[in-house]
Amino acid sequence: MLDVGDGNLVYWETSGDPDGPPLVWVHGGPGMATGMRWRRKLSAHGHRVVIFHQRGCGHSTPSAADPATDMSVNTTAHLIADMEELRAFLGIQQWVVVGGSWGSTLALAYAQAHPDRVRAMVLLAVTTTRRREIDWLYSGLARIFPEAAERFRAAVPEATRDDEVLAAYARRVSDVDPQVRLAATRAWCAWEDAVLAHEAGPPSPFSGEVGEQEVALVRICSHYFSHGAWLPEGVLIREAGRLAGIPGVLVHGRMDLAGPLETAWELAKAWPDAELVVLEGSGHQSTAASNAELSKALLRFR
Repeated sequence: MLDVGDGNLVYWETSGDPDGPPLVWVHGGPGMATGMRWRRKLSAHGHRVVIFHQRGCGHSTPSAADPATDMSVNTTAHLIADMEELRAFLGIQQWVVVGGSWGSTLALAYAQAHPDRVRAMVLLAVTTTRRREIDWLYSGLARIFPEAAERFRAAVPEATRDDEVLAAYARRVSDVDPQVRLAATRAWCAWEDAVLAHEAGPPSPFSGEVGEQEVALVRICSHYFSHGAWLPEGVLIREAGRLAGIPGVLVHGRMDLAGPLETAWELAKAWPDAELVVLEGSGHQSTAASNAELSKALLRFR
């Protein structure tokens, strides 16, 4: 546990080859802490793998599931600072930064803030958390999943406009009444599951029982997305030139409804040293094809 200030302790672990080139995994969500599955994937290629749980989720404390937890000190800027503090604490000069989904947003924000600390990058299911991406996921997809979208909106009847929905969820999952928090969490997870359920492979991570980890996840997600992740619109693509000299591999499924390919395509055009790998049969979640491309990239950056 690393004390990063503001009353927060960030969980971290290392695995793989302690003498190998350092690699840090930036998990998605935000708030979807990583477990054994990613540890196995990342530690199989000779790296010294660093995994951490972002503020408020997983083993990090305090948990965002507790309505008393102060979310004002849980922002993209705080997470970037936590990553840099962890790197320095572990005595790492440079590391390979690997992120997926929201983790690709945070990885890009970190790399643009500290390009001298990044040796290479591998990004999966690429997002930059532009407001247009958020609007697509929580509003635009209603054109494809109208029944699920209606249920998602009905859970926050106080939101009379599309741009009020996420903030309404953020308030509900911060409510002192645990039943209010659970109801909002179930409704949010049902929407996320509807978006991912069409993909081949294992059930979506939103399809199981709802507990404290899911409440923390939804509270963090709604907090970040209702604020546009505190990023100027389009900045991570607009400033991608700051990554010049850093090799990157972007792996994205063409059938990804949650995060359309457009974002990875635009990023690849703006980032001089990035290679875009489009997986024709894949969506947002990991597949055998995306795992194979991840392994290929990690071997390249070993």
